[in-house]
Amino acid sequence: MNLHALRIFTKVAALKSVTKAADALSISQPAVTIQIRNLEKETGLKLIKTEGRGINLTKEGEFLVKRAESLFNMEQDIENKLIQLKDGELQELHISSTSLPANYLLPTWLAKFKLAYPSVKINLSSGNSYQLVDQLLHYKSDIAFVVKEEWHHPTIQLHHLMDIEFWFIVPTGHKYDGQEVSLHDLMDEPFLVREEGSSTREVLFSLCNLHNVPVPNIGIQFHGLNESIRSVLAGYGAMLAPSLAVKDHIHRNELGKVLVKDIEIKRPVYLCTRKEDAHTIHLSRLIDLINGFTKDDFY
Repeated sequence: MNLHALRIFTKVAALKSVTKAADALSISQPAVTIQIRNLEKETGLKLIKTEGRGINLTKEGEFLVKRAESLFNMEQDIENKLIQLKDGELQELHISSTSLPANYLLPTWLAKFKLAYPSVKINLSSGNSYQLVDQLLHYKSDIAFVVKEEWHHPTIQLHHLMDIEFWFIVPTGHKYDGQEVSLHDLMDEPFLVREEGSSTREVLFSLCNLHNVPVPNIGIQFHGLNESIRSVLAGYGAMLAPSLAVKDHIHRNELGKVLVKDIEIKRPVYLCTRKEDAHTIHLSRLIDLINGFTKDDFY
């Protein structure tokens, strides 16, 4: 496949315009058009359709551009690592994580790692599990940490690290503080929930589905774990939260814990890498260090 034409195609797809792509690449508009036509001829597929003054991708074009983006991201990743190798060894790790590992596990792991290898630069980004898998597949991260029920992906290697308990919490002094109640009764309370794509939201709604209970009455939707907990600390609502995030507040009697009849919730934490990748020295060292910890080290 003509990679030059493919690169031009991805620029057209990103800008949704042949004219803008030509300006961005500093080539003529006819040259861009010729390369797209050559790519369509080579693949035997219609990749772009014109709509008004703009363009849209066909379903075949959407498939190709996603694969092309992954290819060019991998190319960039290789170039960056080669530059580091010229300077002696790889000295940078890109890590992505959902909010629970990022806030309550990785600070300890990364602090220990940096004490042992202070010259290694670490970049940590966070998001929901779908975003992190995408980052890993597109070579925007070297390793990812997700909290998700058992799942499989053909190109991602999963390593189970531990299971984290999730608890229902309410403000201190709430009528259900320290009580055992039914899931149905608890769902009548105003709930703080996470955004779509959050694993905590998924498990809460799946739990309601499983027990044939209406989904919670959503009081506030947050795009962050800590923000949700702070609202409960301030006296509003109920929520499902990881025990690691709220255990200290409960011990200090700043939050109330609700027991729900016949329900115990645990979520697995996975370390994710690309299956076919050979781990760099520092990535292997980080993984070895993490494997030396257990859940008990955080309680």
